[in-house]
This record gives sequence, structure tokens and C-alpha cells, in this order.
Amino acid sequence: MNKKIRYWGLGVAAVVVAGLGTAALRSDFALGQNVELAVNVMRNIFLYYVDPVDPDTLGKGAAAGMVAELDPYTELIHADESEDFELATTGKYGGIGSLIRQKGEWVQIAEPYEGSPAARAGLEIGDTFMEVDGRNAQGMTTADVSAALKGDPGTNVTIRVRKFYTGEEQTITLRREVIAVPAVTWFGMVADSVGYVRYTEFTDGSSDEVRGAIDALKTRGMRSLVLDLRGNGGGIMQEAVKIAGMFVPRGTEVVSMRGRGEGTSKEYRTENEPLELTMPVAVLVDGYSASAAEIVAGAMQDLDRGVVIGQRTFGKGLVQTTIPVGFGSFMKITTAKYYIPSGRCIQAIDYSQEPEADSTGVGRRQRAIPDSLIGEFRTAGGRKVYDGGGVMPDIRLEPEYNSRFAIALYSEGLVDDFADRWSLANRASREIEPQTFALTDADWADFTQFMEGRKLDYESATGGTVEHLRRVAEYERYLTPEVEALIDSLSTHLRDDTGANLAIYRAEITGLIEDAIVLRRLYRRGVTEHNLASDKILGRAIEVLHDAAEYREILTSRDTERR
Repeated sequence: MNKKIRYWGLGVAAVVVAGLGTAALRSDFALGQNVELAVNVMRNIFLYYVDPVDPDTLGKGAAAGMVAELDPYTELIHADESEDFELATTGKYGGIGSLIRQKGEWVQIAEPYEGSPAARAGLEIGDTFMEVDGRNAQGMTTADVSAALKGDPGTNVTIRVRKFYTGEEQTITLRREVIAVPAVTWFGMVADSVGYVRYTEFTDGSSDEVRGAIDALKTRGMRSLVLDLRGNGGGIMQEAVKIAGMFVPRGTEVVSMRGRGEGTSKEYRTENEPLELTMPVAVLVDGYSASAAEIVAGAMQDLDRGVVIGQRTFGKGLVQTTIPVGFGSFMKITTAKYYIPSGRCIQAIDYSQEPEADSTGVGRRQRAIPDSLIGEFRTAGGRKVYDGGGVMPDIRLEPEYNSRFAIALYSEGLVDDFADRWSLANRASREIEPQTFALTDADWADFTQFMEGRKLDYESATGGTVEHLRRVAEYERYLTPEVEALIDSLSTHLRDDTGANLAIYRAEITGLIEDAIVLRRLYRRGVTEHNLASDKILGRAIEVLHDAAEYREILTSRDTERR
């Protein structure tokens, strides 16, 4: 047996001994038996499989297989993935501060962060990397360029770029910095005495950003607040406790964890003095508000401290703990469930149950908590709220979705391509005010001309259903000439014509183009500000905050919907 096999085997054996020790303490014979079985299988594959097998690949596959049957949040984080994990939890990394995108054989600047080394050096959306630290960038992927740009803060990286607006090439040396991705993308006054904070992720220290925004708004005359958690996928639970603590008395329980392992059950109470105990607050949520965002929204609702407006939240009530497993790798494992102040758990999917068949009878989907098991709970003031499916808002409003056609335009880069074209033609002649900027009819005509002759990989759901009907009818031998003629007629009337779809979906496509153009001049904060005027959910929140009677009625007597 060669050295590599022997040392690898010794490493696994050490893990087995530790595992068996724990199993012995717990009198868990099955655990030890299965660990030994897994090691034997891996060893035999490595030694006898017909083709050479890399032990690292085999080990990673085995680990991935073990967690695959649990839930989507339990995973093994390998040493080479730790940088991405750190960015997800802290919102910080060492680099130049810009998103990048692939454009054919080249990589381009996609969005420099405001105030970052990239922005200060004059890098703009559309600038193309020609060289990175002396390496020809042609053929490099975004992963290649990203790896080259990131590094220890204080070190330099030299790039050569072709400027989008002039076509000239420039060599630029940038000093890497600790890049903190802002969690508060915009704050300001949105109506008379109503402040607004857009909060996108619960990274380490992000509650300080929220606190700073609220303090600044109070100096501008804010007497009520909209806290926008839409699209916020959560993050660090302690940040959620700190944010809820800005509005409730010190020592208030915001969330508790309950698990079966030692040290996994705990209550979390606010530790700081609140900023505002009586200021009216509206919390905006949607189906993408998850985890820590749901803790804040749910706590504000359970404590009758704020009105929750929007759509039912995602329903992630599971707690993950990061545990080192050796060799620079970590395991992120679900160790408990969240419970908000009323005692309810917001988890929507029961991963302990076998997946059930979907509506087609072919695919599988995870089991949602059944209606019969949904529990009724009470807020601090006695209102009825329910568990088993995220946080149900006090005021439920229908979401506005982009059409599949608009999404196809965006995903294929056509929105960005036109925004580049518009910016190139109008950079010197048209100023952009985020609150009032709008495409003109002439701009739209230019876009429709831009789209002429362009092929789009798109099929509407309706068109796809018609073609599915044709295939099923043929398979079941119902496709007579008469039936086929009917399907052909239906298909003709529902034809996926690009010109017709542009007319049908003009409003939402216009919105996407406007956002892309504003981003090129005013960064992400400009896009947020641009969308405020047309935000119907924000408009409803402002109405409630201006209507003291309705606000009071919601918090004192209005129950939420059950499902």
C-alpha cells in the first residue's frame, strides 16, 4: 500500500475512533457500525475500483451524501470555500470592491461598490479586463478574475482595462482593502415625517448600520419608520436580536432556540437600551424574507410593536451552527429551531418527513406543515397568529412579479446591453435624478429597434402548455386532424412573438432598463431610490403610518390569516 493511501487511512481511522468514542458514551452501537461500514466502502473503492479515484473527491462526495438527506442548510464547507463562507456571514472580504460579469471571452466590471477602491479608481460598468497582474485576461472566467482580484488588504493588484466609454486602455494599480458590502443600501425620508431604511442582509455588525440610519433620520424629523426586509435572506441571529431591541424594552425575549444537543437550547433577550419605544413602525416582508429577517418581523408582530406588511415570509426557522471538522474545513449543521416570542416556530417545511409526490406524480417535493398541525398562538396583546409557514403579514398584499419574457431579456444580458448603449449615447446630454428619471417614448422606440432580429431563448408558459397538450394528445392517440387543427389555431393565437411581447410587457421591461441605467450613474442606492415612487407596498405602509386609528386597530385587535 503506498504512503498516500496509508496516511489517508490513518486520518480516517482517527475520525472513526473519535466517532466510536462518542458512540460508546451514548451506547449508540449503530453509529459506530455505520461509520466503520462507510470507511470500508471508501477504502475498497479507492483500492479496487477499475479507474484511479482521488481520495479528496471521494471524501467530499461521501460527506455530501451524508448531509444530502437532512436539509438544504446542513453542508460541509471545505477549506477552499471558507472565503466565500466568510463573505456570506461577515459581508467583508479583501479586494477592490466590484461585481464582475462574463461577456464572451472577456470579463467586465458589472457593479463597482460606491466608495470602494474600484470606484475611486474610476472603474465603471462595462470596463473590460485586458490583463490582471500581467496575465492576459482573454479566456479567463469570472472565477479566475475574482480569485486574482481578491487578496490580503494592503496588497496591490495591477490591472489593464479597456474603458467602456472611450475605448482607451488604461493600466491601474489598486490597493486591496477590506470591502464591507453595505447591509443598508439606502435610507431617507419617503413622506412627511416617514423615514425608510432598506436593509438587505444580517451580516456581522450590520445592526450598527441600521442604528446609524435611524439616528440620522430622527434628525430629519422622522416620526414613524418603514423597515424594509423584502428580499432579505437573513444571516446572523444576534444581529436580529439587536435590531428588534431598538424598539422594545431592554431584557425583552426576541427569540429562543430549542435543540436536542447539549447547549443548543437558549433564550435571546435584548441587551441594549431601545432607540424608540413608541414610534410607529411598519415592517415590509415578502416570500424571500427569511431566517433572521423573519425573527425581526415575527418579534415585532408578536410583541405588537409594529405592523407587518407584504407577503408571507419564506419560513426558515432552523438554526445552523458551524463546527470545525479538521483540515481547515467546517460543517454547518442544523442544531435547533427558532421560536419567536409568542412561542411559535416559523419553519414551513418538515424535513424529517419523506418528500411527497408533486402534482405530476413524477417529481418529489418536501412536505409542508399540514393544515391540521398548524397551531394558534397569541401576541402580547391577545391577537391570533399562527405557526407552520413563515410570518403571515398583518396586511397581506399580492406581490408583483416580472414576466418570464422580461426575465429572459434580463438573464440573456439584453437589458444590460441596451443600458450600455443608452449610457454611451446619453452620458453627456442627460442628467439622471433617481426619483424622476424615466425612459421617453423615443428611448422605447430605440429599444424595440435594438431588439429587431435578436433571437431570444424564450417560451411562455402558455405556449409551452399548448405544445405539451399536442405531445400528450399524440401519445394518447387523440391527435386527429381536427384536434391538431384546433391546437394549431390556438398556437397561432398564442404565438411567442417578440414584438407583441414587448408591447404587452412594456411597463416592467421599462422598469428593468431604467434600473440598469440608474445603476450606471448612481450605484445601488440610486436604484433603490428610483423605485420608491412606484412601490405599492411602500405606499400602503405610508398610508397606515399616517392613519393612527388603523395602525392602532391592527396592533390591538386584528388577527392574521391562518395560511
